[in-house]
Amino acid sequence: MNYLFGPVASRRLGRSLGVDLVPFKTCSLDCIYCECGCTTNETIQRKEYVPFNEIIAEIKEWYSNGGKADYITLAGSGEPTLNSRLGEIIKGIKRITKATNIPVCILTNGTLFYREDVREEAALADLVIPSLDAPNEEIFKKINRPPEDLNFNKYIEGLISFSKSFTGKLWLEIFIVPGINDDDKSIDELAAIADKITLDIIQLNTAVRPTAEKNVHSETEEKMNDLAMRFSPKAEVVASFNKKTVVNDSATKDKVFELLSRRPCIVEDIASGLGIKPADARQFVIHLLEEDKIKKSERDGKTFYLK
Repeated sequence: MNYLFGPVASRRLGRSLGVDLVPFKTCSLDCIYCECGCTTNETIQRKEYVPFNEIIAEIKEWYSNGGKADYITLAGSGEPTLNSRLGEIIKGIKRITKATNIPVCILTNGTLFYREDVREEAALADLVIPSLDAPNEEIFKKINRPPEDLNFNKYIEGLISFSKSFTGKLWLEIFIVPGINDDDKSIDELAAIADKITLDIIQLNTAVRPTAEKNVHSETEEKMNDLAMRFSPKAEVVASFNKKTVVNDSATKDKVFELLSRRPCIVEDIASGLGIKPADARQFVIHLLEEDKIKKSERDGKTFYLK
């Protein structure tokens, strides 16, 4: 599969089948905390970045082979709303999976919701999870490093506008970066913006995997829980992952490599995401390291593996 990955165990979505709609690191932002690394193609241009027919063919193949998931998630290694056939892809997924009605989720930075076409296409999803990390233009540039032609105020107005018309579930993720957006003023301003958005849930996240910039640190659990109280409704802290083991006998070294190509993982993440024993996951990792297909990175006393 070139565009599908998983299903993997998601902290928020259970068993999630990922669908990549753009080439690796094609995004409208270059966030300093991104687990995929720095953006190599920063753009707000929409086009058919990957072939529509090939994506649909892979979904059909996966589903016809008994594919099951709690969500089919448009996410991965870039910004999915950049794909100009987003709406057609969602409709195609829903046609294929009609018998089991697997919900479709979009993980997005939300920066393109100022466009009416993006709002209309994204509204076809069942769950949309946009991000909001900055309360103002200055911090937007520090954390998200947008291109010059992406306006912060227009981005926020787009988020608000989308939330008013969207009839599905809308969860807002706010990524906390210590020393940049965790001070009282920033949190108050973020909470004020969130109040203007029609939301089901607010979620707080922080760096738990290797990040694009090495000077990005994790917020403490105690501080995250304190910050969660500052939002209305009270935010959920999603930075920690309650790992569950799931059965999946089809996991192979190639699937491990596919997973690590999308995001850094510790051995336990690999085991839980692919439903295999930690010992087996460790052996796959050793083989991939010996073949120079992956590398490792240390963070907070944990060893992460990545492409």
